[in-house]
Amino acid sequence: MSTLLEVEDLDVHYGRPGAPGSVKAVDGVSFTVERGRTLGLVGESGCGKSTTGYAILQLVRPSGGRVLFDGTDLCTLDKASLRRMRRKLQIIFQDAHASLNPRMPIGDLVGEALDIHGLYPGAKRAKRIRELLDMVGMAGHLIERYPHELSGGQAQRIAICRALAVEPELIVCDEPVSALDVSIQAQIVNLLQDLQQRLGLAYIFISHDLSVVRHVSDDIAVMYLGKIVERAGKHEIYDAPAHPYTKSLMSAVPVPDPDIEARRQRIILKGDLPDPAHPPSGCRFRTRCPIAIDECAKVEPLQHPLAPGHWAKCIRL
Repeated sequence: MSTLLEVEDLDVHYGRPGAPGSVKAVDGVSFTVERGRTLGLVGESGCGKSTTGYAILQLVRPSGGRVLFDGTDLCTLDKASLRRMRRKLQIIFQDAHASLNPRMPIGDLVGEALDIHGLYPGAKRAKRIRELLDMVGMAGHLIERYPHELSGGQAQRIAICRALAVEPELIVCDEPVSALDVSIQAQIVNLLQDLQQRLGLAYIFISHDLSVVRHVSDDIAVMYLGKIVERAGKHEIYDAPAHPYTKSLMSAVPVPDPDIEARRQRIILKGDLPDPAHPPSGCRFRTRCPIAIDECAKVEPLQHPLAPGHWAKCIRL
């Protein structure tokens, strides 16, 4: 596997740098995504997951760092170059209905991206639109319908269809199933996995649902208050979490075996997520950490290697 995306020290800060109240929504985030693989990005609401995804696509301009896609730094591209590059990077939003223009029929919603990038002109356009709809399990007779006539699952399939239209290599999936019923969630997840196998896609799958993330991901990065605190393959994260925050998240994932579930120890964190405009000194998790010591307030933890491809940021490791 070769590296498709490399994120280096990515920052997204709101407000004047260094000024009181400046929010470091994403602070020094680094990771890689390999071709054809899925990186799961997990954490509580407000930890910076979605902002990271938007910054990678340059929907939010980073305050610092680099986003290298196939060797090209997206942060340095002008508007025209970025538009051409966006053929290769797409996004699926959480609220599918909100991401679809209510005044456009389904056929035009899917065909819009083809028109923008000059793909499949003339008579080829209608044929390609029907091919894309079939690819996501949508019947061709829906081509004249409008978004308000679709169910939540159908709308999300159209959102996926729009992302596929320009033949991307990487798709950021921003909570793509959280607004759907459980049975529909499974259908959409299975569709995404099938498309990945058929088309060789890479995904960044952003979610707070750890059960779904475990099902779809190859690797997992855990975020807390703008920083990644642990990164590993999914089996290492779920079977041997190292960071106290990761352990608390994993303890909340239900186990289908009632005997095992009854014996498990649930780790319940105290307190609320700190104000991102005034994060704690040292380790940002220390105010809620069950094993914090005085040194945690003075030293910002560095990456501690635990095994090949597995690291965590904690001075207690």
